[in-house]
Amino acid sequence: MIDVVVVGAGPVGIACALECNRLGLQTRVVEKGALVNSLTGYPTNMTFFSTPELLEIGDYPFPSREYKPLREDAIDYYRLVAQKEQLDLRLFETVESVDGKREGFIVKTNKGEHNARFVVIATGFFDHPVLLDVPGEELPHVHHYYQEPYAFAFRDVVIIGAKNSAAIAALDCHRAGARVTLVVRDAAVSQSVKYWIKPDIENRIEEGAIRARFNTQVVEITPEHVVVSSSSGFEELQADVVLAMTGYLPDFAFLRRVGIHLADDAAETPVYDPNSFETNRPGVYLAGTVCGGRHTSRWFIENGRHHARQIAAHISATGGPS
Repeated sequence: MIDVVVVGAGPVGIACALECNRLGLQTRVVEKGALVNSLTGYPTNMTFFSTPELLEIGDYPFPSREYKPLREDAIDYYRLVAQKEQLDLRLFETVESVDGKREGFIVKTNKGEHNARFVVIATGFFDHPVLLDVPGEELPHVHHYYQEPYAFAFRDVVIIGAKNSAAIAALDCHRAGARVTLVVRDAAVSQSVKYWIKPDIENRIEEGAIRARFNTQVVEITPEHVVVSSSSGFEELQADVVLAMTGYLPDFAFLRRVGIHLADDAAETPVYDPNSFETNRPGVYLAGTVCGGRHTSRWFIENGRHHARQIAAHISATGGPS
């Protein structure tokens, strides 16, 4: 029996583990993928909106060559923090259920079991894309994740979405030699697009380097086309590759299996105490982006990292080290 199992080895999960360890709580991190798995799935050389000090955890300085760090800088930073703290990491191990009760949880995984007095869930939201729910979405040339453009040179690429991920993918693919068409259900590129990206994508659209279809919905994807609908009627867009950059959601099914209640609201917000982050299930806590439900922009690394000390302090005050 250990004190705490943290589910998820993202920045917030790492922060929770090190803060618990510092209070004398024996802590283990179980992660279904790689360390900071979501960051490994971000676009290559993606620039963070935040400055380095806003991404720091555990009072470790975040060295960066640039004013705003790259994805690769962050991956290195969090790995070094985990290494320095000598965290007990169980990577590529999927948590399937959490049985028992506070002071006696059994965390079952695809590789075995972990007995713990408390459980912290810091699973983020990047593993479950928002689906289009249209015929053909399951075809092999349709992707909900984007990392780099080089395989798309001299090909027709249809990108669905109008926020940061779609804008970044469209610009990257265009500059790598792809013929890019952006499909947007709204009337314009989202106002939430980063300030150094928004004018770039808008200028490329205005000059015709990137084609755009605004106020347009995808109705079907075929092996060669994306069929869209607008006030002008139906149109077939040539597509060798489809990048559906439509956003991501927390794993609601997992939260329900764990016994965490979801509010009856549009966001399906998980139920937790805003001071301790303990959920309706005593001894189970939430940390980071997963706390926002469908409102995935409510919590970032910048503010989610602060959950760690509140959770560790509450666990220590509730039960203390074993």
